[in-house]
Amino acid sequence: MTTELSWTGRTALVTGAAAGIGAAVVELLVARGATVVALDRDGDGLAAAAQSLADFPGAVVPMVAEVTDVDRLAEVADRVRTEHGGLDALVCAAGIQRYGTVESTDPSTYREVMDVNVGGAFNTCRVGVPLLRARGGGAIVLVASVQAYGAQTDVAAYSASKGALVALTRAMAVDHAGEGIRVNAVCPGSVDTPMLRWAAGLFSEDRPVEDLLAEWGRAHPLGRVARPAEVAEAVEFLLSERASFITGTDLKVDGGLTAGLAVALPEAGR
Repeated sequence: MTTELSWTGRTALVTGAAAGIGAAVVELLVARGATVVALDRDGDGLAAAAQSLADFPGAVVPMVAEVTDVDRLAEVADRVRTEHGGLDALVCAAGIQRYGTVESTDPSTYREVMDVNVGGAFNTCRVGVPLLRARGGGAIVLVASVQAYGAQTDVAAYSASKGALVALTRAMAVDHAGEGIRVNAVCPGSVDTPMLRWAAGLFSEDRPVEDLLAEWGRAHPLGRVARPAEVAEAVEFLLSERASFITGTDLKVDGGLTAGLAVALPEAGR
């Protein structure tokens, strides 16, 4: 079994690449020598990320794209095919969060969440699978969430979208195993990303955002929220040959959040 961590000579495509988990995956792969086609709708964020990684062993190829825009994704695929001959890895990290119950969520908001979180991964994989096939196989990782298994209140659309990603992971794993393409998901708990900080700002009222992040972190048995780089390590593992017999699985990267029960025994009874 190899423990080689080098990605030199290999090409990956990452969506949601300008911030959060996607940006951390880009940084890790570029640090290990990969050429990473970095997709995001935030052109300024992509440019800043590319500049910050300019001296790393690998290379960043920033491309502005909405994962809901199938025509633009087809253009990206054509460029990847022409300039790189295909892909060795694909990571779908683009996603949005919206709040509401099935009653309070407007149908247009539900469609937005599903179009970006599920449709975006579907669209990207639709053009990505042939690029992986062109290299004789490879690996895909979808970034889902622990909310595929359990929900907070007021996250009906988001939770549904993340559950769908886990199901999509299994379907693609079965469909493409014979082509040498492995497909897995990571399901993080709370991660210190701009999206989490945006959410904390919605609910913090007069409290500092840092205090609310710390409170959310204490809900995890490890006592804190994750760093994006910690999730990126799990993604890279699933993409690598170190995970060569793993496909169709969903890896929880949640600090133990889904391992425990909310009801604790009283101290007096112990």
